[in-house]
Amino acid sequence: MSILANQAQSVRPHVPASQPPPWPEALRNAVRDADELCRLLQLPSAQAAEIRKAADGFPLFVTREYLARVRRGDGHDPLLRQVLPVSDELIAVPGDLQDPVGDGAALLSPGVLRKYHGRALLVTTGACAVHCRYCFRRHFPYETAPRGLAAWDRALAAIEADPACREVILSGGDPLTLVDSTLAALAERIALIPQVQRLRVHTRLPIVLPQRVTGELIAWLRSTRLTPWVVVHANHPRELDDAVAAALARLVDAGIPVLNQAVLLRGVNDELRALVELCERLTALRVVPYYLHHLDRVAGAAHFAVPIEEGRLLVAGLRERLPGYAVPQYVEERAGAEYKLALA
Repeated sequence: MSILANQAQSVRPHVPASQPPPWPEALRNAVRDADELCRLLQLPSAQAAEIRKAADGFPLFVTREYLARVRRGDGHDPLLRQVLPVSDELIAVPGDLQDPVGDGAALLSPGVLRKYHGRALLVTTGACAVHCRYCFRRHFPYETAPRGLAAWDRALAAIEADPACREVILSGGDPLTLVDSTLAALAERIALIPQVQRLRVHTRLPIVLPQRVTGELIAWLRSTRLTPWVVVHANHPRELDDAVAAALARLVDAGIPVLNQAVLLRGVNDELRALVELCERLTALRVVPYYLHHLDRVAGAAHFAVPIEEGRLLVAGLRERLPGYAVPQYVEERAGAEYKLALA
C-alpha cells in the first residue's frame, strides 16, 4: 500500500456503533424552546427570558447533534455563541442593514439571484437545521421564493436565457433540508440547460446534522452530467467531530469536491489557535478551507464583528503556520460588487 493511501486511512474517523435517528426525524426534534435549551446545556434558568426576547424576530432553532458538542454550563462556548439568541441582537447599530449583501437588487426572477458573471443562485428554501445568529439572510423574504418543482419553471427559464451561466448554486436557507427526491428532480432539470456545467450545493447540514449525508444524497449529486461541488460551513474545529468527519468522508470518497466557508466571528474563532486548528482539521479530512468571510453587516449581528485589520493579522498568522492550500481567502461581499473582495 502506498504512503498516500496509508495517510488517507489514518485520518478516516471511527464511526460510533450507535446509530443516530434518520435526518428528517432529527430535524423535527431540533431544539426550539428556550427553557429546554437552558436545561440541556445547564445554563441559568433565568437566561430563558432573554433568549425568548432575542429570538422573537429570528427564532431559536438548533439540532441536538450540534448541541451535543457544546460544553455544559459555559455560556461563552464558541459553538453555543453561534446559535444562542442574546439581547445584543436587539441593539440597533448605525450602518447595519436587513439586506447587507444586496440580495434584493440581484433578483433575476423570484428565487434566483445573479450577482457574479457565469453563476446563478437558487434560494431553494427558507428552512435550515440551525439558525446561526450572524446569518446574513436572517431578514430575507423567503415567502417570495418558489415552492415545489412546478414553481421553479420561471426561475429555470431565467437561467436558461443567460448564455453565460456555467454554474448553478443551490442555497437557501439550506437546500439539504429538502428531501432527496425533490433535489434530484431539480438537479435533472438544471442539467437540461445546455450551458450549465456545474452544480454547487451550499449547506451547513453535514456539520450540524451529519446523518443527512446519505447514499441517496450522493447518488443524485452524481447522477447528472453536471460536476457537483459541495460547500459546507464550519467556523470552529470542535464542530468537526467524528460523526461530521465520517459524513464529509462519504462525500469525498464518492469523488465530490468539498470546500469549507467560515465567517470570522468575535468570541468564536477570532484567535489564531482556533483558526489554525480549524484549517488543519479540515485539510486532514480532505476538505479545502475555501473562504474566511468578513462578517456581513446584517442587523442583529454587530456583536460578532471583528475589525478588518484584526482579520488581516490573523490571516497573516495562518500563512506563517500553514501550507498555502490550507489558508482560506479572507474576503468580504459588498452589495453591487462584481466579485467578492479580497481583504488580505
